[in-house]
Parts: sequence; C-alpha cells; structure tokens
Amino acid sequence: MIRIDRILCPVDHSEISRRALEYAAVLAKRYEAALRVVEVVPIGLPSVDYPPAPAEFALTPDQQNAHVVALEAFVAPVLGAGVPVETRVHGGYIVEQLLLEAEQYAPDLIVLGTHGRSGVQRLVLGSVAEKVLRRATCPVLTVPPGAQGPPEAIELPKTILCAVDFSDASLRALEYAMSVAQESDAELVLMHVVDWAAETWAAGTHGVMLTAYTESRTAEAERLLGEAVPVPAREWCKPEILVTEGKPWRQILRVARERAADLIVLGVLGRGAVDLTLFGSTTHHIVREAPCPVLTVRA
Repeated sequence: MIRIDRILCPVDHSEISRRALEYAAVLAKRYEAALRVVEVVPIGLPSVDYPPAPAEFALTPDQQNAHVVALEAFVAPVLGAGVPVETRVHGGYIVEQLLLEAEQYAPDLIVLGTHGRSGVQRLVLGSVAEKVLRRATCPVLTVPPGAQGPPEAIELPKTILCAVDFSDASLRALEYAMSVAQESDAELVLMHVVDWAAETWAAGTHGVMLTAYTESRTAEAERLLGEAVPVPAREWCKPEILVTEGKPWRQILRVARERAADLIVLGVLGRGAVDLTLFGSTTHHIVREAPCPVLTVRA
C-alpha cells in the first residue's frame, strides 16, 4: 500500500489553484496526511544555470505580512475538513522556490492546478507547472480546468486509467494505480499503446508484414500487462487489459474520455535530454488536455 504522509500544494490564488487545493485537502483527509500550502511571490529573474541555483529574494516585512494574510484567507475554506494545514510564503523565482520547498519538505505528493493551453496565470502549465513536473522527484497530481464542481463533490476515483509502456517508471506508476484502486474500490484499466508507425519503421516491416507484426505486438503487450499485476494483487485486482494502436497520447486521451476516467496515472522518465523529448510528445499532451486529474510518477 502506498503511503502519503505529506502533501505539498503550490497556489497562486487563481480558481484552478483553489480547485487543486480542494483536491489536496480531500487527499490529506483520506490519507491522514499533513498539508503544506506554498505561494511564491515572483521577484527577480530566473537563473541562467541549469539546473537553476535556488535563490530567494526578501520581501519587505509589510509585503510578507500582506501575502501571509491573503494566503491564510485563501486556505481558510479547507480548514473545516479537519486537515492539518501549514502555509509558506517565499519571494523569488517561482520554479526554483517550489523545487527547493519540495526538497526541504520531502512531500510524498505534489498537487497543483494547470491552466491548459491558453492560461495566463502564474502557474500556467507551459511555464511553472510543466517545469515542476519535469524536475520534481516525487509523484505530482495535476488538476485541470475541467475538474470542476463543489468541494463536496470531490471523491476518490472510481475509474482509473493507467498507461503502461513497461518502463521502470510506468511499472512504478502501476503500483500507485493499484494502491489507489484498492483504497477507493475503483475500476482499473491497464492500457498499452502500440505506436505501430514508429515501431514498424524501426523494425523495417512493411506491406503484408505489417498486420502480422502488429498482431504479434498486441498479443505480447496483452500478456505483459497481465503479468505486470503482482500475484498477491490478483486476488482483489482484476484490471481490464486494453491494447490499442496509434499515437500514445491521442489514444490515452481518447480512452480517458470514453471511459469517463476519474484519474490517469503515468510513469515519466528521469531528467535528461531524452526525458524532455518524451515529456514533450506524450506526458506534455496528456497533462495539458486531460479531462481529469493526472498523476505522474517517476521510477
């Protein structure tokens, strides 16, 4: 069973970050976890180094007090849930400070809102949230604009879609998906996408060989998905196995919408150049366009 003892929730006072805070509070109550809410007031310019060196710029006492009061008012609506909440306000470059806060607090989960493809707020996905996703070492739950409704409507997911490509990261993500499914008695859909255009090109197959090749890959993926569920978990976890063909992010989003998924779980790679390419082509699209929250997990 996955344990969640500490949750970190960055906010910027937008409605989407308020929604992310509501999700974070629900999860904190369900897992009996501590919740830290952090706001970074942008001061100074990003570091030119990579990775950037953490840098905090001092707010004046009056500025600090004003932002603390505003943040406490922003957090006040979730205090009635009986969740222990602490707040932090920093001045500086937003991404650096959020990652430094995560390093010091060592959360088991980061929850943050995303503004989709046309947002202009400070936590717009293409600016801050995307960089946090790429560099955070713990799982990150992103809450999209479409996850609307009153706070009391938020509940643990009933349908979970876990995309598996058999990398270490995606198998770790499967552990999280199974744990959440067990906690919430949810339906679990395990999905693998055969990107036949890329695979057949790499394998040099064409013409009449294509059908046989894709059928073989589909059968192999179905077998591997079934074997990915540990034997002890098979007593309670009977996931639906689904193998499709096409562009992975398009297929994952299609299935998420068709099945009305409440949560998508994905594994993401490390922090090197390859990760940036894969992030841009798969995770990037899914997080930006997902109809439900997305949990990204590293190996």
